[in-house]
Amino acid sequence: MPYKVLVVDDSSFFRRRLTDILNADPNLNVIDVAVNGIEAVEKAKILKPDVITMDIEMPHLNGIDAVKQIMKHSPTSIIMFSSLTHEGAKITLDALDAGALDFLPKKFSEIAKTTSDAGRVLRQRVTQLARKNSTIKVRANLRDVVANKPPVKKVLSVVTQKSQAVIQKSPQNYKILTIGTSTGGPIALQKVLTQLPDNFPVPILIVQHMPASFTKAFANRLNNLCKISVKEAATGDQLKAGHAYVAPGGKQMVIDGNNSTAKLKIIDDVSERVAFKPSVDITFASAARVFGKDVLSLILTGMGSDGKDGCRLLKGKGATVWSQDEESCVVYGMPQAVAKAGLSDEELPLDKISSSILKVFDLK
Repeated sequence: MPYKVLVVDDSSFFRRRLTDILNADPNLNVIDVAVNGIEAVEKAKILKPDVITMDIEMPHLNGIDAVKQIMKHSPTSIIMFSSLTHEGAKITLDALDAGALDFLPKKFSEIAKTTSDAGRVLRQRVTQLARKNSTIKVRANLRDVVANKPPVKKVLSVVTQKSQAVIQKSPQNYKILTIGTSTGGPIALQKVLTQLPDNFPVPILIVQHMPASFTKAFANRLNNLCKISVKEAATGDQLKAGHAYVAPGGKQMVIDGNNSTAKLKIIDDVSERVAFKPSVDITFASAARVFGKDVLSLILTGMGSDGKDGCRLLKGKGATVWSQDEESCVVYGMPQAVAKAGLSDEELPLDKISSSILKVFDLK
């Protein structure tokens, strides 16, 4: 059965265009459209779509407030359409905070070079979120069954056993923490990083797949929320304990020097060879070269397999790799690629990652 999609936008042209693109995939079916946030909230309750595409600027009720109401009354996977501007970045991050899972540029030319490629990316992203929504509904049904208290102890053990990993203080002297993520990453990173103390003993490198106009706003938001210092990385930044550096969108972030004089170098990358800019693989490879075994690396929620090759290089040096578990991921792509390749030392639920980091570094 095709996944059900609700398209929300006040532009009739965009609604028609988006509907045609999504319906080109037999696994997707646009079941209805809404012209403002109020309609979106009501139709989400009645139609129970698998995924909603949501515009931000709309009359009567804007996209952010609509997301808040939908997530309160009828939780659904939502992908936002945003302008790639600094102001658009801040608004989109607000939408992700409200409960949206992903975002795409409203100008299709900013998604991909050709219209056909943009359509393919859009359909792929919507399908991934629709799958996640179906999983959410299955889990909700399971919780309802548990609430009715039939003999379900075996079911409960299956659901929870992945969360039983025990992390202890590491005898390894980690000198850096590296994190790679994509779809679902902004909120996942926020949950992890806000739990770290200001005296965190090593620097943190963050590679989040994100447009160039978004990364500075994202870094500033994290800096305002976290006890550690967070900034968009720049060439010449010295790696300092208790500081996190977000790779700029559209560029590559690498470590220069050696492990005692490490600095960051930001590279303009016009190569067609590397799909992601920034790329987790490239940053992780430089961490492997400079810090060897003394790296703790995390692969969080995200589409695709970026990070797998970088983790392979890190493991070859004796470094430690953790990946987020399937149940807590928005998209179990990047962590799955690492886990399936046998590169993950631990698969952890999102709500256990920050406490596990604190234990490894013997922090309270």
